[in-house]
Amino acid sequence: MKKTFDTLFQGQLHCNQYEQGYRFSVDAVLLAHFCRLQKSDVRVLDLCCGCGVVGLILAYRHPCVNISAVDLQPCMIELVVENVRSNGYTDRFTAINGNVGNIEQYSRPESFDLVVCNPPYGKIAGGRHNLIEEVAIARHEIIGDLQSFVRAAAFAVKNRKKVVFVYPAAHTGMLISAMYTKRLTVKRIQSVYSYPGLQNARLVLVEAVKNGGEQCEVLPPFYIYSQKNGGYSPAMEAMYRE
Repeated sequence: MKKTFDTLFQGQLHCNQYEQGYRFSVDAVLLAHFCRLQKSDVRVLDLCCGCGVVGLILAYRHPCVNISAVDLQPCMIELVVENVRSNGYTDRFTAINGNVGNIEQYSRPESFDLVVCNPPYGKIAGGRHNLIEEVAIARHEIIGDLQSFVRAAAFAVKNRKKVVFVYPAAHTGMLISAMYTKRLTVKRIQSVYSYPGLQNARLVLVEAVKNGGEQCEVLPPFYIYSQKNGGYSPAMEAMYRE
């Protein structure tokens, strides 16, 4: 299958993707930059990793972390392995072909300092599925629903450590509710809009802590584009540079 060669950080990080298959979007870039890591946070788990771009960004920005990236689709894992090798991260990046529903098979309980997830959120019964199977699996809840991904994150993350999700803003309540049932307390949240002036947000970024306290920080809105039909906002452009 034909691939494209894409770069971030002014060419310092590169990522091969299938030209006709599932391709990462701004969701992944936003998710990676929303993560806050401390010096003690050395083990990161990326659930539903796709081509591995979230883990690659974290590995680039945080040289001390070790990444484990999980995806159900062998073709995606092949891309992850290729991208990890080409960026020189083989000593601290592990690709796992597995289903989040079986998280116990490849993760010990409470063994990660940070778990990140950009889960598929298209409903199986709703909308039109993409004809390319790998895209359909990546975008629709074919192999696991939101609860499955939240359960896996809660299982793998250490006590008092963080879980970070990106999800459609219209379903924020579902995400928070699912987290609450697994003792993941929302500590930081940010709405993402396509551009200023819109009433409804497009995405929501949520950071939760396992058995965390009650206080929650609500961040100012984030805008992907500077205006309708305009280019990226300065904040969005910065995420591709640094």
